[in-house]
Amino acid sequence: MSLVGFFFIFALLPLVAPDCPRPCRCAANIVDCMSTDLTDDMIPLSFSSLTNKLYLNNNYLTFIPKGLFDNLHNLQAVYLRGNPWECTCNILYLRSWLQWQENRTLYRDVVCSTPAHLQGRIITYLSEDEIISTCQSWYCGVALVAQICLFVFILVQAILLFLVVFYICRFQRIAKEARRTMVEIYENTDPWESARKNSID
Repeated sequence: MSLVGFFFIFALLPLVAPDCPRPCRCAANIVDCMSTDLTDDMIPLSFSSLTNKLYLNNNYLTFIPKGLFDNLHNLQAVYLRGNPWECTCNILYLRSWLQWQENRTLYRDVVCSTPAHLQGRIITYLSEDEIISTCQSWYCGVALVAQICLFVFILVQAILLFLVVFYICRFQRIAKEARRTMVEIYENTDPWESARKNSID
């Protein structure tokens, strides 16, 4: 084979064999991210569309980013056990994806770690209402914190307004006393005597 042929093959290699996402290991159409200490912030944003087996087990994932599996049309199995799944709003995508799988028994070991009332429950069989109820409580908590912050902000504004009004009134009182003092000094001074002294000097 000529040198041009080798160059052509190496130029096309990235197109047919995309880089393996870190920190995973790849072989053929298998992507192995098992026991790589993956967290929600570290999970790869995409995988090769040729992937047919994906190992994500034994990590620290609490949810799967929305749409992560949608373009993996050759995917036969995803290994998800051994992660601390948080069954709140963010788990809705994973639950939906699991429910579309033909063999749900493969995912009986994908269970909730939190919240406490759902701990140990199989994600595939969670009802949407159960998950949405945790979302609502989360939103209620955020709304309560927002209201408290708003109340504190208004209180601080009221205190600042009171201080501004107080110091303006105090300044006006001091200015009024200064004007009265100047008037008294002017009234107690004989203008003719002052003129005479000035002419003598």
